[in-house]
Amino acid sequence: MGIPMLLSIVEMGGYPDFTSLYRRAGYRPEKVHSMRNAQAWLKKNRPEVVVAEFHFDPELRDRMSNLESLLAGLQRFAPQAKVIVFIERAHRTRLEKVRTRYAVRGALDYPIEETALEELLNAIATED
Repeated sequence: MGIPMLLSIVEMGGYPDFTSLYRRAGYRPEKVHSMRNAQAWLKKNRPEVVVAEFHFDPELRDRMSNLESLLAGLQRFAPQAKVIVFIERAHRTRLEKVRTRYAVRGALDYPIEETALEELLNAIATED
């Protein structure tokens, strides 16, 4: 089966590049820089883990954040994928509303602590 893939979606950034951590955790990391690119990538690949940033945007009419389209695509193309979200603490209540419709395995507040991310990835690895 090979090394499981981890898709990292870095739209805004502002935190360290965790590529080496993803490799240490046993994943083959892939990175895209927009949700649109992530959607296209998901049509051809089946990641075990997806790491994405949560961005609330009051201007969006049909959804609350950048995540809904991604999560809907995951349900269709990679339902086994575990989702980790990087988020501003102030937007946690909005994420909880999204979680009522879509599965999110874990959320980490900015600034992202490498040890917390590593612990979450290890927990996911032991679930399978």
